[in-house]
Amino acid sequence: MTPSGQRTARWSVVGLACLAGAGALLGPQVSAQPNGPATFCEVYPEAPACAAGEVTCDTCHTTPPSLNTYGADVSAALVPGDERPLSADDFHAGLPDALVAVEGADSDGDGYTNLDEILAGSSPADASSAPVAGDCVDDNDEDGYNLCGYDTEYAYKKVLIDFCGRSPSLAERESFAEADAPGDMLHEALDECLDSEHWRGIRGQVWNLANAKIRPQKAVKSGRDPGPIPLADYDDDYAYFVWTQTDGRDARLVLTGQTFVSARYVDGQTTYEEWDRSPGDDQDARGFDAYQAVTKERRAGMLTHRWFLMSFTMFTGLPRTTAAQAYRAYLGYDIARLEGLAPVDGEPVDYDSKGVQVDGCASCHSTLDPLTYPFSRYEGIGNGTGYGESYSYNPGRMDTFTGIDGEAVAETPEDGVLLGEPVADLIEWAAVAANSEAFRKATVRDYWELLLGEPPRATEQAEYAALVDGFGSTNDHSVERMLHDLIDTEAYGAP
Repeated sequence: MTPSGQRTARWSVVGLACLAGAGALLGPQVSAQPNGPATFCEVYPEAPACAAGEVTCDTCHTTPPSLNTYGADVSAALVPGDERPLSADDFHAGLPDALVAVEGADSDGDGYTNLDEILAGSSPADASSAPVAGDCVDDNDEDGYNLCGYDTEYAYKKVLIDFCGRSPSLAERESFAEADAPGDMLHEALDECLDSEHWRGIRGQVWNLANAKIRPQKAVKSGRDPGPIPLADYDDDYAYFVWTQTDGRDARLVLTGQTFVSARYVDGQTTYEEWDRSPGDDQDARGFDAYQAVTKERRAGMLTHRWFLMSFTMFTGLPRTTAAQAYRAYLGYDIARLEGLAPVDGEPVDYDSKGVQVDGCASCHSTLDPLTYPFSRYEGIGNGTGYGESYSYNPGRMDTFTGIDGEAVAETPEDGVLLGEPVADLIEWAAVAANSEAFRKATVRDYWELLLGEPPRATEQAEYAALVDGFGSTNDHSVERMLHDLIDTEAYGAP
């Protein structure tokens, strides 16, 4: 455990996809090299960030393609003397030697070698981020907590604040301090708080955790308390998200479920009710402005909710923004930051004549476009042709965009590729995503950041990795079971 107040500034080598950034390490006008992260982790498998499988661009870049001091040193050591720009093959062949060549350098001038920083999980490009030296000294703060390890009394107080939204009373603290089995009492408190309004109620902790996935806009909200241009009701999305995360349910339903959920607040308590109506019945029940238009056999959790299709597909033929948001919100990969790139041979084809095959675009689109094809048969707001009902599944949808995007757009396939796996349609896309390690990591990270205020530190990667593994195995993708493991971690329970 690091001493209190000495939090190691983190860097995550996830984006060593960005190690080549937009070609900065190879030379001008060369596309990103998405295999950079794998190469880095082959050289440094013991690096904390590699253990967690996370990489960000700031390992070698400020804002890609600009290099930071470490990236500049790596670039200078990368097959020096060869004419720039380097080919992709030369880049990958030379990268391991370049990394090793700068291990003994101190790129950020903080007194630690690049290798020391990589193995410690600090940044070799940031002088304010350095390995934490020395042993923890417990000065015993005014509350009497153990500052060098897990403290059950501290964890108890934190559980009540985080999950119940209140501090323990004096009587509760005294009772806990005198308990024969404080660990059992801690988990009993968590179970009680998991049912609190603060945690699972309307606009509670879990509800608000969905904000980045849903991206609400009051102006176009329909349903309860609508905006001036009611197009879709995001209350459906919030209620469904909370429902999938609570009562021990399988969190994969957020992507694979085929029903809907409503939230009701009565007598100080929010209740969630699952429902399943056909589009026609739902229109009769809730009106044209709010009904869900996708038939049950074509539903894929929140990916096919009306709000998601309205917000991200909108009027677009090939809905790349929709796929990118799904990839970011549920799998934790932001293609705009060059994360999660897994190029597909022969892609991008550029069915809609958007110029995605040009240098500087092709590398990202060779991942993004195959991700997008399975979304292409779901209508957004509409394309003005009068063919195809908004927010519904329409197998002939791409035919309606030939007048906008050219004749070739009608040839856009519905099958695609996600995380290296072929998928026939969005139903398979959702299943592959929900069963992936990326989904497990992103889900655990959501709650880790909610409860700890930041991503896992380098010294916490082992605990984080264990939570991810347990979430998909012993905990059966139940968020609540995973949270019982999370509050037992030193990262959570150490002051």
